[in-house]
Amino acid sequence: MDTNDTNRQGDQPLAQQQLPRKKCHGNRQDQRFRRKCRKRGMKPKKIKKLLKERKRGKKTKTQNKNNPQVELLNQEFTDTNSNTPLLTTTTTTIGNLNKRKRDISVQDFQTHSTATVPKSNTELNKYQTELNTQKQSCPIVDLSMDQIDQCLKQFIDSQRQYLLTRKKNELKKFKDHISTNEIIQSVSIQHQLTVVQNEFLQQAMIIRQQELKIWEEILMFEIRISCKFLPLNFYQMETFIVPLSYIPVIKEQKVIEFNNKQYKIIQEGKRNWLDIFLHTYEIKLQQYEQQYENIFQQFQGPQQLSTGQITTMDDSSDLMNKTQEYINNQTNKLKEDISQKMAFFRRKLLTYRQSSSTSKDTVGVSPESYLALYENPFNTCQWNQLSLGPSFIRLNQTACRPQDQQKIEIENQYKDITQKVRKHLTSYPHLVPFTSPYFKQYEHHLRIYLNHCYFAPVPYKDQMQSLEQLHIATTIRKTIKQNKLILRRTDNGHNFYIGSANEYEKKVQNFFQDTKAFEELPENPLDQIVDKAIELLNHLRQKGHISKQQYDEMVPDRTETELPHLYFNPKTHKDGIPVRPIENKRIRPIFNEICQPTNITDGNSFLNEMFKYTKKGLLKPTTLFCIFDIRNLYTMLPQDEALNILIDFLYTHGYRNVQGISLDTIRKLASFVIKENVCAYSKKIYRQIIGGAMGSSFTLTLANIFMWKWQKDIVRQQDVTCEFYGRYIDDVFMTWNRSEEDLINLLDQANTWHLNIKLDYKIGKTVPFLDILLTNNNGILSTSVYHKPAAEPYVVPFQSDHPRHIFVNIIQNSLKHALKYSSTFEAFSHERRYIKLMLLYNGYPSSLIENQFRKFFHEHISSTSLLSFIINEKQFHVMRQTIQPNANTSDILNILTIDNQQNTITTATTTTTMAPSNNEDKTNIRFPLKFQSNIVKLTKLSISHPQEKCLQKTMKKWSTTAICLYY
Repeated sequence: MDTNDTNRQGDQPLAQQQLPRKKCHGNRQDQRFRRKCRKRGMKPKKIKKLLKERKRGKKTKTQNKNNPQVELLNQEFTDTNSNTPLLTTTTTTIGNLNKRKRDISVQDFQTHSTATVPKSNTELNKYQTELNTQKQSCPIVDLSMDQIDQCLKQFIDSQRQYLLTRKKNELKKFKDHISTNEIIQSVSIQHQLTVVQNEFLQQAMIIRQQELKIWEEILMFEIRISCKFLPLNFYQMETFIVPLSYIPVIKEQKVIEFNNKQYKIIQEGKRNWLDIFLHTYEIKLQQYEQQYENIFQQFQGPQQLSTGQITTMDDSSDLMNKTQEYINNQTNKLKEDISQKMAFFRRKLLTYRQSSSTSKDTVGVSPESYLALYENPFNTCQWNQLSLGPSFIRLNQTACRPQDQQKIEIENQYKDITQKVRKHLTSYPHLVPFTSPYFKQYEHHLRIYLNHCYFAPVPYKDQMQSLEQLHIATTIRKTIKQNKLILRRTDNGHNFYIGSANEYEKKVQNFFQDTKAFEELPENPLDQIVDKAIELLNHLRQKGHISKQQYDEMVPDRTETELPHLYFNPKTHKDGIPVRPIENKRIRPIFNEICQPTNITDGNSFLNEMFKYTKKGLLKPTTLFCIFDIRNLYTMLPQDEALNILIDFLYTHGYRNVQGISLDTIRKLASFVIKENVCAYSKKIYRQIIGGAMGSSFTLTLANIFMWKWQKDIVRQQDVTCEFYGRYIDDVFMTWNRSEEDLINLLDQANTWHLNIKLDYKIGKTVPFLDILLTNNNGILSTSVYHKPAAEPYVVPFQSDHPRHIFVNIIQNSLKHALKYSSTFEAFSHERRYIKLMLLYNGYPSSLIENQFRKFFHEHISSTSLLSFIINEKQFHVMRQTIQPNANTSDILNILTIDNQQNTITTATTTTTMAPSNNEDKTNIRFPLKFQSNIVKLTKLSISHPQEKCLQKTMKKWSTTAICLYY
């Protein structure tokens, strides 16, 4: 029976037999390709198109293989190399090399590894000569044994630290695993949960997992922003706005301005879209967080166990703590998994961005330079470095300099620091002897420290990055010179302006013709001005009008004096992009305290006055706000008239002398300063005949005093009607409770009071002043942070070589500023999202932003919550109350007293910025600005030094300041 069965099976036809199934590698490759496309979020139609293109490429490859011309070329190649037996063996033994790696046999791999293509001797000699030339250009420097030991110690320490952190993480995971098991056993044995409690616990875990999914999406969204690779739907924004396809016969500058406005509209639209996306993600997180809290509130309280006993309060609290701990452990595990996914996602995203064309050709959201050109002459690397802005500091700048320049820099810093330390310690109250041995000891340690900082070996990665950034900076300079461009910092834009040097020069000449404030001189009068200054000071000293100390402070040093340089900042926020003149002079400012009732120093003083105004009940639903500024106040000041107003101001306020200097002497010194104002611009010498230098502190004081005289009539009218009037240099804010026509008539009359003073005003119930947006909301004052339309969302970029605490200070001060300026929770939430997006635009990592947000809100949020911000108005008003303890909660709803944004952020950043360049060092001590410290000293800036009991503490303190000065 068995044989018959076998014969029957063999007699079956071949079609009915089960043949072995053929492998179909093409379908598998297509399936893999489809999976990759689906992961990228592509649609099925697009995947089909890509598959067709892929198959076409394969067909062309197979046609090239079957092409007889290719075979002839291969035959010629084998004929020419027939003397070598390796080629014959490889052609016969090598299998299909197009196979996947796991299909290649060991024998094929061994035979393929032995196959080599011979090279001619001429080519080898050519490569050898190139290598020799490269070796001569980059000689190998022999390291000393100390340097080798130091490098080995650093390497061993880094590896040891790596192993320690790795073992700590493993130990932490092991402990968490044990603790979770213990919690599960204790809950299951000690606390026998009911069916309802088990359901609550499962619901809490499900909600937490869903919340973590949203949190993961937010992290992916933030990584896309920081990596500058937005989702595909954001690239459709360009299609909504019609491109400039037809250009009429108009000027090229108008076309450039139109293109820049179009680019700005698209950029702002994408930023608003990102804000909406972030807001929706936060709403989802808040909803899940609220559900999670509601479930735990139901879970709390005395519950009935499965045995029928009712739990006590202690048992319920113990049960709650253990369940909370269990959920926290599970969430921490999921967070760690998500963080690992995000690291992989970031690397993958960066690789996709390099090969993607959409991210390079579309409008981005990060701050960029203002390009006043029809075509961009810079490549991507150059443009990215320019877009990092004026506050960016290249990595390891001193490491790229030659050793001779480094030694000179060390000596300059060594002299500067030692002089400051000696001057501080030998003065009151320390009175340390000048010959103390502590000075030599400190100077010796300081020199060793500076040498170590400058000559310590830099890691290879940092060295390559610094050299690359230096190379990009040099190529930027070359392109600017070749294309005859100009690079300037924008006025109130926080970015660079790049334009044609010819157009820039036309605007400068237009400014000279419109203002007529400068006249060109045929030669440099610096020596004559120095001689006049010394002669004037000697005359005043002989007559006893000034003291010896004042004479020593004001006398110029010929070796350190030079003419200030005049430059112009483009105003990109105004039509036509006019320029603002600034003379590069630096001296400590002199503030005017006599005009304090109408003088606004910053946003804090302004809102304090507005708080008083609203507290008196003067703010009504019909109250109007008015702001106006004066055009070119500094350059349009009449010099003689301003000097007369200065003396009149001092005389009317009871000043017959200022710190022993008579009014006549003050006028002579002030006249010399303002009339001998000579500057250099574009290899020419100019004298300012109207107004004063914009970068001068004396011009600031003189402009304030001139405006004190001009504004007397308006201030008198405002005082009679109990209205508010405040002025910040050339910007004025005032309230008005009469008709708008009367206010317009008053401002039109003020425009005729002086030929050089012209006003530009704005009237309404919502106006911006400084960086505050004020709104009269039916008799209630509401405030929020104001960002100028031309201002880019720019802070110090995270790639900059600033100290690390600077970035922390920027985040904390920005949040403080938002909390103080915002009068409503909605305005604060909007500004908080703006801050987060601004930090992401400038390359700040999401982990740093999250940690600093938690640090700022830590008193008002739970440590176990996934939210790093406050979510209701009650928390918002409590935080504002801590900042304003003297204000009532009802008053907080109307107004806040706040610090100015620029003052809070710049104090955190400018204290540790790098030393100025060599050109700026030359202009740091200038003549004749040294007169300004004793011309009109209405107030003195006193510097109070801390009292130390012991010299050791003082030396330690100044050693730390020396380090800060270095960095």
